Amino acid sequence: MGGLHLHLVIAGASGATGRLLIDNAVAAGHTITALVRPGSTFGAPNGVRMLEAQVTTDRELTLPDSTDAVISTLGKRSYDDTDPVCTAGTENLLAAMQRQGIQRIVTVSASPVLRSGAGEPWWFRRTVRPMVRRKGPNIYADLEAMEEVLRSASSFCDWTILRPGYLVDKPARGHRLVPQANSIASVHRADLAGALLEVVQNPDTCRRAYGVAPHSSKERA
Repeated sequence: MGGLHLHLVIAGASGATGRLLIDNAVAAGHTITALVRPGSTFGAPNGVRMLEAQVTTDRELTLPDSTDAVISTLGKRSYDDTDPVCTAGTENLLAAMQRQGIQRIVTVSASPVLRSGAGEPWWFRRTVRPMVRRKGPNIYADLEAMEEVLRSASSFCDWTILRPGYLVDKPARGHRLVPQANSIASVHRADLAGALLEVVQNPDTCRRAYGVAPHSSKERA
C-alpha cells in the first residue's frame, strides 16, 4: 500500500465518525478523498479532495485511480430507515474496487451483529443484547447483510470489520481491538476513528472482524 502514506477514500465522510477520521488521517499525513452525497454541504479541510456520488445507488461508481484503501463509515440515519444503506453502498464500493484493482477496505458494523455474543457476560447476552436488536431490526439486518457481502468478496478484497458498541461523542481515551468478540463498554467516537485508521494500515487485520474496547484491562462504561 505504498508504506505509511496512503490515499484513503472515506465513504460517509460527512458523518460524525467520518469527520473525525478525516481529521486523524490528515494529521497523519495521508492523502484523503471524501466521498459525499451530491449537494452535500460538508466542508472538507484544506487539502482534502471531494468526490460527490450517491454510493448507495451508483453502480458505475469510479474511485480515484491512486486509491490505496477505502474506509466506509456509512450508516442509517434512523431506526426506521429500511433502505439497505450499508449493504448497497458496500456492494457498489466493492464493484468499483474490483474494476479498478483496489484491494483494501475497512468498514464499520456494530456489536449486536455478532449473534454469538462472544466476549459479553451471560446477563448481557440474555437481557441487553435482545432488547437492542429488537429496537433496531432494520439497522442490524442491513449490517449483517453488509458483512456477508464483504466475506463473499474475499477472493479479490482484503476487508476488515470493526464492531463498536454504543457510541458516545467524547474525546479519545485510547482503544484496543477485541478479535472476533465484543466489548460491552461504550466506545468514544474519536477512538473508533483512531481504530479505523490503525487497522487500515495493518495487513494482519485483513479478513477479520474486531470489537472495539477501551484501552484498559478492565472495561469502562
